[in-house]
Amino acid sequence: MTKQEVLKKYFGYDSFRPGQELMIDSVLAGRDVLGVMPTGAGKSLCYQVPALLLPGITLVVSPLISLMNDQVRALNDAGIHAAYINSTLTETQVAKALGYAAQGRYKIIYAAPERLGTYEFSRLANAVDISMVTVDEAHCISQWGQDFRPSYLKIPDFVRSLRRRPVIGAFTATATEEVREDIRRVLELMDPQMLVTGFDRKNLYFAVEQVRQKDRFIRKYVREHEKESGIIYCATRKNVDRVYEMLRREGFPAAAYHAGMDSQERRKSQEDFIYDRKPVIVATNAFGMGIDKSNVRYVIHYNMPQSLENYYQEAGRAGRDGAEAECVLLYSPQDVVVNRFLLDSKEGTAELTSQESAVVRERDEIRLRAMTTYCTMTKCLREYILRYFGETEVSPCGNCSNCLREYEEEDVTDAAVVIMNGVRQLRQRFGINVLAGVLRGRDNAKLRSYGLDRCEAYGKLEDMSEEKIREIVNLLLQEELLFMTLDKYSLLGVTAKGRTLLRQYEASLAGRDGAEPVRLILRSAKEGREREEKGAAAGRKAAGQRLSEILTSRGLELFDKLRGLRSELAREEGIPPYIVFGDKALIDMCVKVPLNREEMLDVSGVGENKYARYGERFLKEISGFTGGKKEKLCYGGYAGEEAVSFQPARPRKRQGKSEFFLTREQADSFPYRERYATAELAEALNGLVDGETVKRITGKAILQYAQNLGYVREQSVDGQRKRTATEDGRRHGITMETGAAGTAYGELYYTADAQRMIVESFVAEDF
Repeated sequence: MTKQEVLKKYFGYDSFRPGQELMIDSVLAGRDVLGVMPTGAGKSLCYQVPALLLPGITLVVSPLISLMNDQVRALNDAGIHAAYINSTLTETQVAKALGYAAQGRYKIIYAAPERLGTYEFSRLANAVDISMVTVDEAHCISQWGQDFRPSYLKIPDFVRSLRRRPVIGAFTATATEEVREDIRRVLELMDPQMLVTGFDRKNLYFAVEQVRQKDRFIRKYVREHEKESGIIYCATRKNVDRVYEMLRREGFPAAAYHAGMDSQERRKSQEDFIYDRKPVIVATNAFGMGIDKSNVRYVIHYNMPQSLENYYQEAGRAGRDGAEAECVLLYSPQDVVVNRFLLDSKEGTAELTSQESAVVRERDEIRLRAMTTYCTMTKCLREYILRYFGETEVSPCGNCSNCLREYEEEDVTDAAVVIMNGVRQLRQRFGINVLAGVLRGRDNAKLRSYGLDRCEAYGKLEDMSEEKIREIVNLLLQEELLFMTLDKYSLLGVTAKGRTLLRQYEASLAGRDGAEPVRLILRSAKEGREREEKGAAAGRKAAGQRLSEILTSRGLELFDKLRGLRSELAREEGIPPYIVFGDKALIDMCVKVPLNREEMLDVSGVGENKYARYGERFLKEISGFTGGKKEKLCYGGYAGEEAVSFQPARPRKRQGKSEFFLTREQADSFPYRERYATAELAEALNGLVDGETVKRITGKAILQYAQNLGYVREQSVDGQRKRTATEDGRRHGITMETGAAGTAYGELYYTADAQRMIVESFVAEDF
């Protein structure tokens, strides 16, 4: 059997995702591999497919009991013999599983790292042929990673104890370059095939909301998404209990999960969530690692996590099926204080020397600073995340809360200079709280005891709020004009770049020859309290397609029927619904309307074993709904797994301006001509609407729509990001020509056909 045949027969897919084939081919050739692939990119197939083609057993080392349970259940459901060995089994069950493994019954065995050192497991390992050892969550082996687990250090010893060295595979979703090197070194990987597929999850919408009333935001959000599955993460058990009780009082079917609950309560909460009995779960970060629930539509962080690694891993539990999902972080400055306290009392460092503990704490502080910057910046959130993980060829996404939010720009140069001079006058010996007190001229004993009420900076910004001072300090930190020490005191200092800026500022004021004026611009969100009032409803508008934008009303009706059948089958077999079929498979059924075995096997995610178990029941449901005839139940523009549409989200009625849309009358009056450049087309569209009530459409938005459809491609040319028309784009009337100004890379133009397509895409028929 070939790898393609394994992929189709057992997993129901026709082709591999980017990077999977490289990893699989390397393993089959006997080469070690190290793969860094974001959640949802298909890491598990990189070792599950070769496991079925290699002669012996594949051992998967994982710290995540929930992952083992889910993966083994899904593998057995697909017709693959697999087992797990962890603390959920009794000793009798462990002995039975080891006995079956010795008989060659299993191709894949999952085990916790603690099991590797036991006598029983060591005896099994030397009695059978282990072709591959896969290390999942491989970042846990690095002391410099965000989730170091000393038990992972047992893995190299275990491998060395085997009669024959197997292929070693290491996989993780989040690892900086430094952590990747540590994984390679500690696991003793031999000339590994390295793969970093890219960290971008295009189906996820990222948002940071600085709201005063987090509970109110949560209530409104959950109510607006009541039919969707979501996770709400809290930093402490106390917050989990409080938010859970709030939702329960409001009548929302929610579950709670944290380490303070007994194991039976936690298991019930987890199962209620996985089996869709309770679509929302409120939890600490103890929940979720390895949960393979594919239809999580949102992840809300009630508090800021301790690092971007943690955040991206937790947020990445949304949208594992590739459909659109939201990741919303509710930030307040108090979150930083809470996280510093949690880091100071961090467990798991007892086995480290005092010097190693100090280094780990310093790295924790660096990660916390990066996380705080993410929450307070006004630049693109996605771009910041990708650059943090080492990607350089990135640009603003146009699809996060910062990119979509309107900002007011304010020149804060004079205040910023006062702040930097204040830091210098305090001799870089104090943090932001003392600095703000001095600048505002606060009268208290602490400042007087240090003599700070007599320094030149005292009272220089007495009319400015402390919140505004903090905003400007954050700007200066982001621009690397100030730095903050990495100890618990977080003292402020002026960088060399900051001292240069101060000299330029003084030279400019003095009117010296050649001195350029200095400007520092602070961007503040216009929306303010309005965003808090309306919640995050603006979220998913550009994150991808909603289900209602893919399926017609009849299609949605069939989808609900198929979802009901899925739940019925899941109850019959005692498995989570998503293991029967994921949402993407159900959507594909509604689009393709299969009426026989061959057509059903063409549906994404339907393999031969899945068809044998469930296919006939779904065919019967579809045939009964359509009367046994083909019926178009989706809108145009559906492109398989990458479902895209040129139709923007419907305009929402709200206070202030509506998102751009056209009435039928306005569309009919569009001034068509031979061709428009992008900016000209945007202006022609804007000329049709009332600018007092409807937001203007931008050329960037038009380009983004065309890019989503695959009509325009963005690529690097001589180190610069440039857009060009694809073959499909040219077929639809989008061309690349030399612009009027003779620009080096030309200009995109839209013929009458392309104009008509774009105009029609913005029509809201019922307005």
